[in-house]
Amino acid sequence: MATIIGGITTSHIPAIGNAIAREQQNNPYWKDFFDGYRPVRDWLDKHKPDVAVVIYNDHGLGFFLDQMPTFAIGAAHEYRNEDEGWGIPTLPPFKGDAELSWHIIEGMVRDEFDITSCQELAVDHGFTVPMQLLWPELGLSMPPAIPISANTVQHPIPTMKRCLDFGKALGRAIRSYPKDIKVVVLGTGGLSHQLDGERAGHINPEFDKMCMEKIISDPEALTKISRHELIRQAGSQGSEFIMWMMMRGALGNVKALHQNYHIPISNTAAGTMIMESIDS
Repeated sequence: MATIIGGITTSHIPAIGNAIAREQQNNPYWKDFFDGYRPVRDWLDKHKPDVAVVIYNDHGLGFFLDQMPTFAIGAAHEYRNEDEGWGIPTLPPFKGDAELSWHIIEGMVRDEFDITSCQELAVDHGFTVPMQLLWPELGLSMPPAIPISANTVQHPIPTMKRCLDFGKALGRAIRSYPKDIKVVVLGTGGLSHQLDGERAGHINPEFDKMCMEKIISDPEALTKISRHELIRQAGSQGSEFIMWMMMRGALGNVKALHQNYHIPISNTAAGTMIMESIDS
């Protein structure tokens, strides 16, 4: 049976991709941010997951406002990256695991989640930046990946409770897979940030750190936060925290191994965490 070894949280802003492309990891502006990933990569090198499930939000490359699924799961043998116009170099296709994808999709539907299944899916920086951060050499060191996209753009977005419940169903689906593989789940995006409007540049460290604490010890408490309150506290793009909730639901009981909180990065607060599963 498949085992979920843990979850990782990570920012995915396109500026990170630019910094990687320009080899600015040791630039004073970026150094503290990139240094926070060394323990994460050490943990991945130690445990060597066979598959990475990457929960992200599409920013208009694979989906757009005219067709924005609430939850979409990739079911392809590979996922291509295309030019988004941010100046980030386009990366080679990422290998998928279609067999596990379909098993997950079947399990999610059995648990009464309506899933958009994607046998072709272009993946943007929401997916590619986390993969570059965690497996900087790409290539053979990188496990196959399954992208799961959540709607954080076109309102109404899903509630925090719905996302935590999604994660619980995702965890059940993965653990029921009959092959003996190790799976890591990535929750990407966030934390607090707003890129437009009167509150552009909004960052809320107090709220962010509360979320980083509660997502470990009491994720159910976070489900009491309404969608409107989430945006009020974390900013319009801070709604990306729902992907962390999806990841957290898949893990069961956890212990926190590493945390790093860093601001500002293009007016975005970034939280990096390792949560190791203790009951998978």
